[in-house]
Amino acid sequence: MGTPLAGAVASPPVPEATPSGWPTLLRRLEFVAYPAAAGAAFTLLALGVVTWLPALAAMGRALQRWRVDGDSRCFANTLAAFGGYWRALWPHGLLSTAVAVVLVGNTLHLLGRSEAWTFPLLAAQVGIAAAFVIHHVAFAAEAGREPDGGVRSWSAGALALGFGSPARGTALLGAAISAALLSLVVPLGPLLLGPSVPVLLALSFADPRRHTS
Repeated sequence: MGTPLAGAVASPPVPEATPSGWPTLLRRLEFVAYPAAAGAAFTLLALGVVTWLPALAAMGRALQRWRVDGDSRCFANTLAAFGGYWRALWPHGLLSTAVAVVLVGNTLHLLGRSEAWTFPLLAAQVGIAAAFVIHHVAFAAEAGREPDGGVRSWSAGALALGFGSPARGTALLGAAISAALLSLVVPLGPLLLGPSVPVLLALSFADPRRHTS
């Protein structure tokens, strides 16, 4: 059985590898190079702090174009899509940034306390943070799939995608955590692959072709 990420990209059949194995090797490297390029553009755009959510949606759009149309210009396409998503998402981005700051502040504060009551509060913060990650990964995928939609439709789609199935939500959260941890061996790996791999998986889950016979 293949990994979820291996099925995340719709593409023409891969030619048989020559004895040297180069075509197969290069094809496999695409699954790292193009998401990394999209992640690099996201990281650059997210330097504005409150710009991270529109940047995440723009990255989702670039990855969707790669999956569906074979457009490998993931870095350039992320940058090109950012303006439209910024106009639509900047208020939502401000709110999400504020929520993230509060979560981080609460968690750091609770980690410095030793009272017994801090444990359930800390567990609640972790649970909220997990839901936050799942929602925004799914949100980026929905915005990437339907660029002409609006915040309401993207939010509704994200709720269905991220929380409509416990297994799917767990997979998205697991992808976000494992992509960041496993890519530590690559310079800047968590910045390049940490955001792009879970969004790519969410795009795969949202693909209607997965649900047709």
